[in-house]
Amino acid sequence: MGETHKGACFCGAVEIEATGAPALMGYCHCEDCRKWSAGPVNAFTLWAPDSVKVTKGEDSILTYAKTDRSLRKSCTKCGGHIMSAHPGMGMTDVYASTIPSLKFEPAFHVFYAETVLKIVDGLPKFRDMPKDAGGSGETVPE
Repeated sequence: MGETHKGACFCGAVEIEATGAPALMGYCHCEDCRKWSAGPVNAFTLWAPDSVKVTKGEDSILTYAKTDRSLRKSCTKCGGHIMSAHPGMGMTDVYASTIPSLKFEPAFHVFYAETVLKIVDGLPKFRDMPKDAGGSGETVPE
């Protein structure tokens, strides 16, 4: 089953658990993630949906869908971001900062062609997404 990581929104009204290990970890530079996170980059951890459970405050979760690719979930009390469901990928993105006990080990950057913050870390930088995630698989220089 694996280790269980507990997390919460900014005020603690919503609590979650993510069990096992994420399938992927990385950084997203797309405009939607930047606007949603109010930062230049979003640190993501992708999990199988059945590995992530809301343990408190289900009734305090607001779901917003700008597109059908991402169902972004936040707390109705504090506005704190919790996670996003990605139905097309069959994955749930729990923002790395939501589960502080998880050792964040990013494997790559996605949508780096849209970046507003150059990061030189030696990780692959995908123009959009890796091929096996439905993208072009093209990389761009750091």
